[in-house]
Amino acid sequence: MILSIGLLASSCEFIRMKKDQAGATPEQKAVARVNNSYLYHDELIGIIPAGSTATDSIARVTSYINSWIRKQLVINEAMKNIDINEAEVERKVLDYRYSLIGYEYQTYYIKKNLNDSVSDKEIQDYYKERLDNFILKQNIIRGTYIKAPKEAPRTKHIKDLMYSKKEKDIAELKSYCLSFSAAYHLSDSSWIEFDKLVVNSPLAEIPNKIQFLRSYNYYETSDSEFLYFLKIDAYKISDNVSPLEFVKQDIKNIILNKRKVELARKLEDDVYENAAKRNDFEIFER
Repeated sequence: MILSIGLLASSCEFIRMKKDQAGATPEQKAVARVNNSYLYHDELIGIIPAGSTATDSIARVTSYINSWIRKQLVINEAMKNIDINEAEVERKVLDYRYSLIGYEYQTYYIKKNLNDSVSDKEIQDYYKERLDNFILKQNIIRGTYIKAPKEAPRTKHIKDLMYSKKEKDIAELKSYCLSFSAAYHLSDSSWIEFDKLVVNSPLAEIPNKIQFLRSYNYYETSDSEFLYFLKIDAYKISDNVSPLEFVKQDIKNIILNKRKVELARKLEDDVYENAAKRNDFEIFER
């Protein structure tokens, strides 16, 4: 792995070794040497980010030089011990260079042309057409969960606040959680994995969670330090189809990724077709 990285990163020294410093301009002044290979001042241009302090700049340059020396030493050692096909190395370097440049332009093109607006209808259609792709692998719930220290005030009032529909009580519960709870999740329209919700609590040790979800819509428990309050508004069991709301963001990401793939393919096709029309390339008989 070290050898392959060194070959890719430093193979330009295979292709053009600077063996002579005579008549060098200040920019071409050598800053390091390994046998007959030189690292020149102008090759350090661009490695220091704008706004770097003098200390950071020196550290970055020093690190780069040391890295260059190590790679050159590995390359020299490799050339002593194995046969290096320099033509093959050059091909790999070109492929690597083209991949980097192509990726940069592809990223620019996609960013410029991507429509990142995904409508609810698109998400719903994708979901309905692929229900089998959205089978739950875990139990999920909608509800309220509060983990409060035993010494927290007014803990006997928590259940009443959890069940209240009054805006004043809802606001008070949120304020209470922010002030006193060690962890909490307040009821809203979002679904959450049950195991993630109750991690690090006695609820996580329940042996049959499916039976538990079917049996309780409210549950309290405790350990040596904390009180735990759980109110379940709705639940879905694993191996059933996931609610749309639970996978909505995933579907949006899938749709956007598909658009990116299509744009990347379109870019490559357009570049090829336009070049063919201009006779920018030709393939000779072998």
